[in-house]
Amino acid sequence: MAMYDNENTVRRSFDMDYISEYLVQAQWAEMVELKKVITELFEKKQAPLSILDIGIGNARVPKHLSRIKEIWDKISLYDGTDNATACVEMSEQTILESGIQDKVTAYYFDAVNLAQWQKQYDIILTTWFTGGNFYPAHFSFDNYQHQEERLDLSFNPVFDTIFSAAFQKLNPEGEIILGACYIDNDFTRQKQEDSYQKMGMTIITDPGDTFTATKEGFWSQRFTLDKLIKYFHFVPAENISTILLDTYQYAMQVRVKKMTGSL
Repeated sequence: MAMYDNENTVRRSFDMDYISEYLVQAQWAEMVELKKVITELFEKKQAPLSILDIGIGNARVPKHLSRIKEIWDKISLYDGTDNATACVEMSEQTILESGIQDKVTAYYFDAVNLAQWQKQYDIILTTWFTGGNFYPAHFSFDNYQHQEERLDLSFNPVFDTIFSAAFQKLNPEGEIILGACYIDNDFTRQKQEDSYQKMGMTIITDPGDTFTATKEGFWSQRFTLDKLIKYFHFVPAENISTILLDTYQYAMQVRVKKMTGSL
């Protein structure tokens, strides 16, 4: 499933000239919270952590983490996957320029095949709203705008496939981290639409949808805590927690813990 096939559009989505201030600040807010999680799990394990980044993008996250010695020393391995060739190319360039190839590797890999991945990790994460980018396989970007029936996202089979496999790839006491998720409300929907339109895209969804999609093949789902609990049905609800990344109900970080003894 090639999520973003247009290379120019993909590269523009990382260009600060096109990114809204809401997204920029969400980037840094999720980075602050991620550093807290890494420190907490390192102190619990008393050993450096292994990390898998689903949707590594341009390797922004390991690049910035590597510049904080106190955090980077707590990481033993950082693998990243992406199903967009342009993202893997950007990541490889960032990794090389940052001199972090001893710990960081970017792979061209579709997360829907994660069950086939051979490694185990202490943290499996998505950043910058990637956790909400996994759309149902049957979704039609070409025709959805003209359909009367709106998409029912009470269950998202692709999300389920990816994150149920991710949970299996966690070490005991490990965590899935959704670094930033859009919170489902109308103000956030409008901000999503504004961001895509600033990048020159055409919105194909309407206010009745719980996600925003564009004709160019971009997709971003919004979440409530109740929906996340339903989506992570294979995890006890008490092991799922969220924290706001701002004061205006735009984005949240999600932590999904794998306690000792979990399947």
